[in-house]
Amino acid sequence: MAENTEAAPKANTANDEFAKLSWRERISYGAGDLAQNLIFGTVGSMLLFYLTTVYGISAAVGATIFLIVRWVNVFWDPWVGAFVDKHGFKSGKYRPYLIYGGIPLTIMAALLFLPIDAVRGNVFYAFIAYLATALIYSFVNIPYGALNASLTRDNDEISTLTTVRMTEANIGNLLVYTFLPLFVQMASPNPQSKDIGFFGIHMNLGDYTSPKAGKAYFLVMAIYMIIGFIMLMCTYFGIKERVLPTQKESDSVKYSDLWIEFKQNKPLQVLGFFFLIGFTFMFFGNTVWPFYMQYNIGHSEWMASINLIGSIPGIFLVFLWPIIRKKIGKRQFFYAFLTLFIIGTLVIWAWSMPAFKDSTALGYTGRFLQQWGITAATGYMWSLVPEVVSYGEYKSKKRVAGIINAIMGLFFKIGLALGGIIPGYINAFFKFDGTKTTQSAAALSGIQWSMIWLPIIMALVAMWVMSRYTLTDEDVKKMNEELEADRRAAQD
Repeated sequence: MAENTEAAPKANTANDEFAKLSWRERISYGAGDLAQNLIFGTVGSMLLFYLTTVYGISAAVGATIFLIVRWVNVFWDPWVGAFVDKHGFKSGKYRPYLIYGGIPLTIMAALLFLPIDAVRGNVFYAFIAYLATALIYSFVNIPYGALNASLTRDNDEISTLTTVRMTEANIGNLLVYTFLPLFVQMASPNPQSKDIGFFGIHMNLGDYTSPKAGKAYFLVMAIYMIIGFIMLMCTYFGIKERVLPTQKESDSVKYSDLWIEFKQNKPLQVLGFFFLIGFTFMFFGNTVWPFYMQYNIGHSEWMASINLIGSIPGIFLVFLWPIIRKKIGKRQFFYAFLTLFIIGTLVIWAWSMPAFKDSTALGYTGRFLQQWGITAATGYMWSLVPEVVSYGEYKSKKRVAGIINAIMGLFFKIGLALGGIIPGYINAFFKFDGTKTTQSAAALSGIQWSMIWLPIIMALVAMWVMSRYTLTDEDVKKMNEELEADRRAAQD
């Protein structure tokens, strides 16, 4: 897929590794996050719901497909990380993967929702299509993550870059978790005029749980995939790689470096486990939300408007992240927002009580607080990845951004998988039946455990994990200055 080249490392000699990024470059890089949410975020948010209602397989089978694919990723992602660190293209070290991986990823993600009778209910097709999509996604996600540590070493710039990319990522979340279900319902069969819970607005919404809704899913997904690929191209053409390994470092990369790096890099271990737990309970909520709205609240027509309010913090309040971090500190930042997530989740639980189910205000409040907490906690932790890369380089004298992002990506994907797998098995255990319009009390209890209580428990565990992260901003600044000085001395 790629060949060894000295082009990218040689370019490093003329680069300012503490470069100040232009707004064009910041926005271009963030477009890649928006793209991945549009392309792969749709899979995480709707695939299990689609498979167990429209596609027609059981909750247990759907969860098992997620489980097997993620176990394959456990071995696949480290290999991808070592591959991209060891190889390069003449046009760049990490950027070209956005094209060469983006094209097949776009196609395969759409084919997951192929609306033909020949594949409906076919477990083998669902498994192979999802496996292929996940494997290709690694060749986009891991190099994209490595780019974050390749643009600059400046910690303030990385902080600003993180706020920009997370703003764009959350615009993607808005399009996926708010408008995607709405668009699918608008395109689904048997439309009826319904109040969407937003200033008395009524819309014609169809039955998106019907087996006949397959074409609606495929149409909306295909449009999302195309827009996502265009965003990937904005990233490719809009950024510059500056902080790169030398040719000697690239040649020395081995698959085993992943285990060595993880063993000796303590901040990486802490951040990795925080990624795992954080994204697990984040995707619990994303996976179960359509079930919770459909069955526990009974107002799926409100899903778009509730999510619209919930998206506000992730788009319009992201600029507060670096300000809050400077005021209260790195670890306290995560404690504060995880606590906010717990409060919002408890409000969402209260909303499901019979006396409050028709209260849109309670839904708006709970979702706003819940999403503010989770988007801040799981968004700002990406700003810690470049400093973990620098710490690894400082200790081992080898810059392996691809491998470290493979580790981060691995924990992210395991969290993504567990967030889809465990609710599926919980649904199966509590006898959820996707063919029924109403569920038993046991099934509703299972959905509530996935949406409310397990995420709260995991948020508390995540706080404890982050308490073990000891790398300070002063440590990071000192390391980066020494690393740049060493590199300049070697070039002289």
